[in-house]
Amino acid sequence: MFEAVEELIGEHADLEKRLADPAVHADQREARRLNKRYAELTPVITAYRAWKRAGDDIETARELAQDDPDFVDEAKQLEQSREQLTDRLRLLLVPRDPSDDKDVILEVKAGEGGEESALFAGDLLRMYLRYAERIGWKTEIIDANESDLGGYKDVQVAVKARGTIEPGQGVWARLKYEGGVHRVQRVPATESQGRIHTSAAGVLVTPEAEEVEVEIGPNDLRIDVYRSSGPGGQSVNTTDSAVRITHLPTNIVVSCQNEKSQLQNKEQALRILRSRLLAAAQEEAEREASDARRSQVRTVDRSERIRTYNFPENRISDHRVGFKAYNLDQVLDGELDPVIQACVDADAAAKLAAAG
Repeated sequence: MFEAVEELIGEHADLEKRLADPAVHADQREARRLNKRYAELTPVITAYRAWKRAGDDIETARELAQDDPDFVDEAKQLEQSREQLTDRLRLLLVPRDPSDDKDVILEVKAGEGGEESALFAGDLLRMYLRYAERIGWKTEIIDANESDLGGYKDVQVAVKARGTIEPGQGVWARLKYEGGVHRVQRVPATESQGRIHTSAAGVLVTPEAEEVEVEIGPNDLRIDVYRSSGPGGQSVNTTDSAVRITHLPTNIVVSCQNEKSQLQNKEQALRILRSRLLAAAQEEAEREASDARRSQVRTVDRSERIRTYNFPENRISDHRVGFKAYNLDQVLDGELDPVIQACVDADAAAKLAAAG
C-alpha cells in the first residue's frame, strides 16, 4: 500500500535541496512554483512517515504481547491509530484541484424578487467581505451596480490570500463551493403586511487567471465606452469612462464603471474576462473528461439552488450536503467556515469513494 509515496519522498528531498540554493530564488516565479510543490508534498510525507512508524510499532507490540499480555491492548490501540493514519494518507493522495491555491473573482447578482433580491445580494456581499476579513484575506470591489434602495443589482469583488497558503486553504479551495443560486425567505423591508417572501441571488466564483494562463488576441475584443450610471439610471460621470468588453469568439460580455478613468475600467474588465475565460476552459475540459475524472475535479453546478437563508427561523440550509444550522445571523456576519467545511468534507468523501 502507498508504494507511490516512495517516489514522492525523493521528489520532496530534491525540492528541499533546490530551495536551499540561493541561486534558485533569483527567479521568483520558479521559486514560487517549487515552494508550492514543496508545501503540497510535505503533509503527504509527514503522514506517510507517521503511518510507517505506526506499522513498526504494531509489529513490536505484537511480538512483546507473546510474552506480556499487557501489550495486547496497546497493539489494538496502535492498529486503530494506524487506520486513522491510513484514511488521512489516502485522502492526501487524492488528486487536488490544480486551482485550489488561486485567488478568485466573486460575483453576486440579484435575481428573482426585484429590490428585495438586490438587498439580499448586498447581504451576501457583506457576508463574504466579513468572512474574508476573519480569514485574513484581502478584498477589492472591482465593479458594482447599486440598486435604488442600497442593495446591489450586481457586484464583482476580487478576493486574495496573504502570505504563504497552506494546502487546501487557498481562496478558491474554500470559496469554490459558493457558486450557485442562494435563496432567501424573509419579510422584505418593502412589505407592509408582514408576509414572508422568497427571492434569490446568484453567486459566481471563478479562479483569477494570470495573463500567461489565458491568451486574448487583440482582434478578439470589441471595446465600447459609455458614461457611468448610478441607481435610477442617473449619470455619475460626465466623461465616457465606463468600459464594455465583448470577447467575440465566446460572446462573453464584461463591463466596468467603478473607476474614474477609462484605462482603469478597461484593466478591471480584462481581469474579470480572463477569469471567466479560464473558468470556461476548465469546464470544457471537465465535460470532455471521463466520469471518474470529472468526479474528482467537479465542484458545484452553478445552476443549482444550493442554499436557503430562512430569517424567521434564523436557519441556514445547504441542500447539497444536508447541512443545517440555526445561527443565520452569525453566518451572515462572516462565520461561514462550518458551512463551507461541510461542503469540503462531502467533496473529500466523494473523491475518496471515486478513488476506491
